[in-house]
Amino acid sequence: MTTITTALYSFSNGAFIMIGVFAVVCIAIVAAIFLLMGSDKGKKTNDEKSKEA
Repeated sequence: MTTITTALYSFSNGAFIMIGVFAVVCIAIVAAIFLLMGSDKGKKTNDEKSKEA
């Protein structure tokens, strides 16, 4: 009985490039979320300063 081995993907078709692009997109999304979280705190402190004055 012969065994058939087929690869689910081939690294010769730019899989490394696709993995790299996917990693960059994920890092960019996480960075955008952190930037949006940080900008929300800045707006609150500016509003509190204007109310105190």
